[in-house]
Amino acid sequence: MKRSPIAALTAMLAAALLVFGTAAPALAHDALKSSSPAKGAKVTSLDEVTLEFSAKVRLPFVIVRGAGDAQHQSGKPEVDGAVVTQAVDGPLPDGKYTIAYRVVSSDGHPIEGEIPFRVEGSTPSPSPSASAGATGSAPAETGSAAPPAEQSASPPSPAGGAPESQAAADRASAGQDVSFPVWLIVVIGALVGVGIGFLLSARRKRP
Repeated sequence: MKRSPIAALTAMLAAALLVFGTAAPALAHDALKSSSPAKGAKVTSLDEVTLEFSAKVRLPFVIVRGAGDAQHQSGKPEVDGAVVTQAVDGPLPDGKYTIAYRVVSSDGHPIEGEIPFRVEGSTPSPSPSASAGATGSAPAETGSAAPPAEQSASPPSPAGGAPESQAAADRASAGQDVSFPVWLIVVIGALVGVGIGFLLSARRKRP
């Protein structure tokens, strides 16, 4: 029995579709579905990096590179099925960064790549109210220094009063020197009285 050329071509196409249709799933490898931060994203802060793949992965390796190839990852990455999480040693200063990763997919095929991102606004400038408060505190400190100046000027006053107290002491000692003891006055009075009595008795005895 002879086969027509059309039937032969149809059989060949069916066989080709069967072969390539079953081989396509085998040739498809796992891939990265999403990441946080995403490629080219801008963030203000970052605590960890999250990578989600299309299937379970193993043996993850993740680094976070900054300026000068400085690395900012902290510890080892953790894998939970198709999700890989890597802690970041932050806070990260403003600048450009790159997430470099490498994992082994479920079929043993390695998956690797890089995800660039930026950090902006991690170090905000001081608010005007804070700077105004810092400026206004200076006069208060200047005014608080006035009392010590007055206190430092007050000690000379006792030195100025020393001559007055010394003069009062001199006057008191002078008054004590001028006054005579009472007993001396009594003795002098007694002697004067004895002298007068002696003179009077001598006159009476005179003829």
